[in-house]
Amino acid sequence: MTRYAIGDLQGCLEPLQCLLNEVDFKPEQDQLWCVGDLINRGPQSLATLRYLKALSDQHPNSLRVVLGNHDLHFIAVALGAVSTKRGDTLEQLLAADDLSELVAWLRQQPLIYSDPSTDYSMVHAGIPPIWTLEGAHRYAREVEKVLQSDDIEQFFAHMYGNTPNSWHDQLSGWERLRLITNYLTRMRFCSEQGRLDLLNKKGHHDDPEMAAWFSFEQRRTRNDQILFGHWAALEGKADSDNVFALDTGCVWGGAMTLFNLEDQSRHQCQCN
Repeated sequence: MTRYAIGDLQGCLEPLQCLLNEVDFKPEQDQLWCVGDLINRGPQSLATLRYLKALSDQHPNSLRVVLGNHDLHFIAVALGAVSTKRGDTLEQLLAADDLSELVAWLRQQPLIYSDPSTDYSMVHAGIPPIWTLEGAHRYAREVEKVLQSDDIEQFFAHMYGNTPNSWHDQLSGWERLRLITNYLTRMRFCSEQGRLDLLNKKGHHDDPEMAAWFSFEQRRTRNDQILFGHWAALEGKADSDNVFALDTGCVWGGAMTLFNLEDQSRHQCQCN
């Protein structure tokens, strides 16, 4: 079995299929890992989600997915918790006759995934330096439990926002769930103590206390191999051992990146 991880799809199905053909992906024996943001902003959100769900239905062991911020936003819109935003390309998805099935499938996906062999873990945005991998899984399950419950609409009513921006174990309620979600699906820059800056989307920060979440030497996941997306401005360069950035801006006219977990080779398809 060969495992491949793919950067943010965002509704760009053709580059994905091009890359899978290039490596002769066989769903009967291989695995595709998707780092989240499967849909939105690109031209084929409905076709992309249907393709992935069908792959999972036909070959349950062939696909591993974590949710990104765009996936959560789509679920929120589909359930009527919020309205679409400027730039969203969700019209076909929202009008699809299988909308409820697609939403139900997404709601079952985790926010973080670790291979049973423990050699790689995958998350959409990152893990704050103050959390261990085990802690990240534990906190993610708090959000996943709500996503799969009858409280999901209340969760989306409180999900949006940039505060609180620092973690402490006494956080509770919707603020706790919002910060967990922001760490795992929106984070780029933070302080060594986990204080978030969610406004800067560039590849550098002028505040000396702020840095890429993976850049702190004492982060508690420094010995774990982590795959992530979300940050197109990095252009696939994390410059940190054991951390692999896979969002190379396909939806913005960059490239889509497919990463072979077995030999750490990269394959790319340029995107229009």
